[in-house]
Amino acid sequence: MTTTVIWSKANRLGGLRRFAIAITLLNLLGHSFLGFEQSWAQPLVALATTYSVELLLEVVEALVQQRIPNFLGGIQKFIDFLLPAHITGLAVAMLLYANEQLFPIIFASAVAIGSKAIFQTAAGKTNRHFFNPSNFGITVTLLLFPWVGIAPPYQFTENLSGIGDWLLPGLIVITGTFLNARFTRRLPLIAAWLIGFVIQAWLRSLIFSTPLVAALVPMTGVAFILFTFYMVTDPGTTPIDSREQILFGAGVAATYGILMVSHIVFGLFFALTIVCAVRGIVLQVQTTIKLEEPVNIVPASATAVEV
Repeated sequence: MTTTVIWSKANRLGGLRRFAIAITLLNLLGHSFLGFEQSWAQPLVALATTYSVELLLEVVEALVQQRIPNFLGGIQKFIDFLLPAHITGLAVAMLLYANEQLFPIIFASAVAIGSKAIFQTAAGKTNRHFFNPSNFGITVTLLLFPWVGIAPPYQFTENLSGIGDWLLPGLIVITGTFLNARFTRRLPLIAAWLIGFVIQAWLRSLIFSTPLVAALVPMTGVAFILFTFYMVTDPGTTPIDSREQILFGAGVAATYGILMVSHIVFGLFFALTIVCAVRGIVLQVQTTIKLEEPVNIVPASATAVEV
């Protein structure tokens, strides 16, 4: 049991470190070369917000539980503690487009980190958040600020041409596949999501006469690839069991199809939020049922006879 826990923690840290490096490089390249539409100020304020809220919540929780904050114990431990906040901040700033406004980015970043403390359910002996933080922050911001949108898909390859249009998506697919195969172990979820996406496109074409090519076009964009390999596979808010991963991935695809039929935009983000919410409710119900199950107490006399 101890070996499994250590291996899982090492895998988590390994995945977080590589993911943080990958999203940092993508943002640096995006703002300096690829053609990101946002200003440099937006990822900076997003990071300042996610770092601050993450540290503040940890201090408060440590005081309540009368323990030492998890970020204390050396510079490496401090950096590792902030890795999830780093990833969340850059993801929010990269995917949201609020023109020159900074408040929506700050708001989305704060909501993303705050959701980890507010929306939790029992997971073994501890509590775990069940909403994907960056996706949840983006979803709430899109709902509350109708004038805020998603960054245009072309920004990832706006300044590329020729082989570059293929090189960047190919690199993201290769690195994403490696990270999910080696660290998160979410390849079944990815496969179910992709197959489910194709099926929902085919059904929309069959039932509602949606052009099949048009329904499949989102799969060709870099934004879809990033969502597939780096957002829907978040190990902290997705199942570990392969069969449950398949249900989760297929559920996101099915929900996306329903949203498209209902003419609701930003379907990828809303679909993931809805499925995460359903999973959180199911986990909470399962925990409640287990707690309410009667415990069979064996009389002492019966135990003595058996011995």
